[in-house]
Amino acid sequence: MLKTLVDAFKVPDLRNKILFTLAILALYRFGAFVPVPGIPFNEFANSFTSGGGVGMSMLDLFTGGALSHFSVFSLGIMPYITASIIMQLMQGVIPSVGRWAKEGETGRRKITQVTRFMTLGLGLINAVGYLFLFKSSAYGVVFTTEIPEIVTDLIVIVTLVVGTAFIMWMGELITQRGVGNGMSLIIFTSIISRLPGSIASSINTEGDFGMGLAVTILIIAVVALTIPAIVFVERAQRRIPVNYAKRVQGRRMMGGQSTYIPFKVNAAGVIPIIFASALIYFPAQIAALLNVSWLTSFANSLSTGPVNWVLTMILIVFFAYFYTSMVFNPDEMSENLRKQGGFIPGIRPGKATTDYIHDVLRRVTLPGGIFIGLIAVVPAILFYFTDNQLIQALGGTSILIMIGVALDTMNKVESQLKMHNYEGFFK
Repeated sequence: MLKTLVDAFKVPDLRNKILFTLAILALYRFGAFVPVPGIPFNEFANSFTSGGGVGMSMLDLFTGGALSHFSVFSLGIMPYITASIIMQLMQGVIPSVGRWAKEGETGRRKITQVTRFMTLGLGLINAVGYLFLFKSSAYGVVFTTEIPEIVTDLIVIVTLVVGTAFIMWMGELITQRGVGNGMSLIIFTSIISRLPGSIASSINTEGDFGMGLAVTILIIAVVALTIPAIVFVERAQRRIPVNYAKRVQGRRMMGGQSTYIPFKVNAAGVIPIIFASALIYFPAQIAALLNVSWLTSFANSLSTGPVNWVLTMILIVFFAYFYTSMVFNPDEMSENLRKQGGFIPGIRPGKATTDYIHDVLRRVTLPGGIFIGLIAVVPAILFYFTDNQLIQALGGTSILIMIGVALDTMNKVESQLKMHNYEGFFK
């Protein structure tokens, strides 16, 4: 692996992309510790620790601690993810938006533009909600009194919305000019940045240093043993054989080849986890906006406990099917095979091929969705009964996102290396 990293830095173009990505992520982490104007930094950190519920602690995890510092990046990437979910759902509900998705680059630009504006709108709603929540009796944060209160409130709201726009811009920059998916890497950085503090908290949880250290080592060992199973499922494929009939094109004989169509067991990757988490913790953001006691209790009940476990499993399986159906269209695949003279052995072209591909996708997606659902739910159950912060930081949602993003980034680096005749990470 070290040799592969050295080879990556030998390629000037790839080296520049890696360094650019690291620089943007470092800038993101710097912004997570820059508080908005008028915030008493130490007092707010203490009040957040005492007043934050489970939902707020999970939202803070996805922002890399920015929310607990009330920094310029407090809203994190969640408004963008929520906007992306809404646009994905609108593609299947609103015909005009669905047509955009089929218009190629022009349609994608339209969808991206609408997603950006929607992100800013959701960021504005969240900014107002957090402002009123942190000024409420639950936190009791007193903002600076050197200028009128309304001016301070406007500065805080504008700063948070601009911070959201800046995060969105950084994520798009990484996607366009760096390595990997920018939004996924930002989430990855936010989660992994909390590990040192969570490890220290886990060691001190039991009160006895020796016992806390033993529990921490046990948790890390279990996670280390789980990682190979997750990687195995992430890279598992169901391959459908395809044969191409021989045909004469000009003076050349074409076709007569055998290949396959690969369908990943977890074709959606970390998208179901991210989408499910965004929906589950969205009520916590609404509760922060309205600051109503019963709504806060409802949001906390969704953030932990049996309701959270069942809902998480259902949403993950749903989004696994939903995202797979958005990516793979059996009708188009069947039509493309017919046009290219290809066929699946033993399956008649046309509707029979379409039904066969649809059936394979349905059977492959279910075990993949159930597996990642269990990986997400089981650690949540353990955290509910142990209250160990390391389990939350290395829980199923976090570890699946980190592994999925790491594999996706490694695949992109490997493809770049193979273009320059270097071996990649995967031998």
